[in-house]
Amino acid sequence: MTGTCKQHLIFDLDDTLVYCNRYFDQILDEFFDRMVRWFSPYGLDAEQVRQKQLEIDIAGVHVVGFASHHFPESLIATYRHFNSAYQRIGNDAEEAQLMKLGLSVYDQEVEAYPGMVETLERLRGEGHGLYLYTGGEDQIQQRKIDQMKLSTYFGSDIFIRQHKNVQALEGILQKKVLPRESTWMIGNSLRTDIAPALSADINAVYLKQEREWAYNMIDLDATSKGSLHTISKLPEVPDLITRFARAPFQKRTLS
Repeated sequence: MTGTCKQHLIFDLDDTLVYCNRYFDQILDEFFDRMVRWFSPYGLDAEQVRQKQLEIDIAGVHVVGFASHHFPESLIATYRHFNSAYQRIGNDAEEAQLMKLGLSVYDQEVEAYPGMVETLERLRGEGHGLYLYTGGEDQIQQRKIDQMKLSTYFGSDIFIRQHKNVQALEGILQKKVLPRESTWMIGNSLRTDIAPALSADINAVYLKQEREWAYNMIDLDATSKGSLHTISKLPEVPDLITRFARAPFQKRTLS
């Protein structure tokens, strides 16, 4: 690392290192089709179902975080809403189908983002400190971590939290005694990755998605001391880190 200061890089997992949202989208598309079919006598369309499920989903995440039971329960709550709205009599069999459908999202095969291994190999080889910080339940997230062999790169510096927010991030920063000016949060969620990082006055790399979950999209506070950078592909991270590790600390910029 001649001429380059060691940086401390905290990576998100889902939709940063491995695919996630696209599996939820696939399940939701199946749910919408099923709802339209069940409610065909009432003229219910997929967009109505989409908006109601999103409303219920986001409201629940604020309360329970990334608990695995919440997603299938949001499908059932949406189903019950429209049963009530149309005075349709629901049944246990249909609810059981929706619970099974919703839980099936956690059985999907884990797939790495393009360039994941090369990116982590290069950063590790350059001597940077690597940390993994993900939201969800221990068993589900650990399965992904094990399948992708991510302990190879992160060792014991792997943190799984039910809620991802500034308090959770602060706990990691303080536990590892990380210097804020040379610490980075790298993730796809403005809400759970980028905003907490900027609030904690560390640097942030926003991996922008073509199609993002509405929950993740928020306006950012412009008062942070950290720098903010936007990329579209994971392999852009090493060059960005190298460039800024060699330069004096700069005020946050959106680039």
